[in-house]
Amino acid sequence: MGDAFNAVDGVRISFQEQGAGPTIVLVHGSGLSRAIWRGLGYTKALQERFHVVTLDLRGHGRSDKPQHEDAYSMDLLVGDVVAVLDAAGAQAAHYVGYSAGSRVGFSLLASSPEGVKTFTAAGGTYRSPAGQIESIFFPGYDQALDRGGMPEFLRQWSIATGRDLDPQTAAALLANDPAALRAYFRRSEDEPGIPEAVLRTMDTPTLLLAGTEDPLRYADSERAAQLMPRAQFQALPGRNHGQTLVPAGPVLSMVTSFITSAASPANNG
Repeated sequence: MGDAFNAVDGVRISFQEQGAGPTIVLVHGSGLSRAIWRGLGYTKALQERFHVVTLDLRGHGRSDKPQHEDAYSMDLLVGDVVAVLDAAGAQAAHYVGYSAGSRVGFSLLASSPEGVKTFTAAGGTYRSPAGQIESIFFPGYDQALDRGGMPEFLRQWSIATGRDLDPQTAAALLANDPAALRAYFRRSEDEPGIPEAVLRTMDTPTLLLAGTEDPLRYADSERAAQLMPRAQFQALPGRNHGQTLVPAGPVLSMVTSFITSAASPANNG
């Protein structure tokens, strides 16, 4: 376990490293933490062939949790990932992001493509999340956080999806500071996203995954695959947004075969 510090504002980012091999960095979604990758079995499977780096985004997990919106600009989130990779001694990494972690990945590709060997976006989008947060969680999520903190957020999300969240996701959510999370969400609503013209220039090998019951992210992932020169889209049958990573088996198999084929000499000509 280690700490990295953002060069711009000094915010402390907590991260962990396991395994040896090419570096793969796993970046979680909103309201979660790096614990999700261990809890769902990703870390154990990947550390057999990769140097696995997992981090807690600012405002999440064991990282610092500023309570003002300006601390959550996308530039700062991207800087957090860069600081962690630097601290982990990785010049470049295979990047895997879920949901908000995918948005950070698209922005990292736009600003520092040389640091990304391959990019996997699971349940992600390149667009601004403005107006999408309610549809991904539930209408009134901000009031729920204000009124009843994380337990109320979790209760209402389970009702909205009509099924309980897996225990690992629930535990990660409950560990949050609701005031920091509200500031993070409010700032997310103001982010512009990545223009489609920029996507057309992103030639990093990219895998886009989305559940068939996650309509917004499914459509955005399909669209990104059409625009990006070296991108492919794969559907996750029967999964909604909260289930994108669960169960891990099929996702791990898609990601590892994608990274292996992207690294083969035939694709590097």
